[in-house]
Amino acid sequence: MTWIKPSFLWMMYRCGWGTKEGQETVLAVEISREGFEWALKHACLCHYEPGLHADRATWKRQLKRAPARVQWDPERNLYLQPLAHRSLQLGLAGEAARLYADEWTVSITDITSLAHTIHAHVQDGDLDAAQQLLLRERTYPVNEGVLAHLRNEPICQLR
Repeated sequence: MTWIKPSFLWMMYRCGWGTKEGQETVLAVEISREGFEWALKHACLCHYEPGLHADRATWKRQLKRAPARVQWDPERNLYLQPLAHRSLQLGLAGEAARLYADEWTVSITDITSLAHTIHAHVQDGDLDAAQQLLLRERTYPVNEGVLAHLRNEPICQLR
């Protein structure tokens, strides 16, 4: 399974600003909107959610068949501490992973040095400089029907 993490700061939390062993390179992967939305439409939540899934057995069958998985994790601040709102993490396997690699990927950019520079500003307490270097992120506009099967709480935002 490969994971798409649309949030820069969540990714920095996950890879330790590109310093964790085996995660020293930070890549920004641009994919097509069509591919991203295909994955969302064909995804299943990583966890059972009463009220969203008919029952645990049905959810397990859906999860086993789904080529993509979604989990909602707390967004992070510059200190990588959790925030109140959540960001989407999108896991791809099988058909979805193949489409991601072969058809959806538009560009790949090594942003390791940017991650290190922002981290250095945070460590120096210069949050204004760090903030100015952050990649521009905004709520992703998507038809509500695309996400209906993936959330059971209104605070979730696709960032």
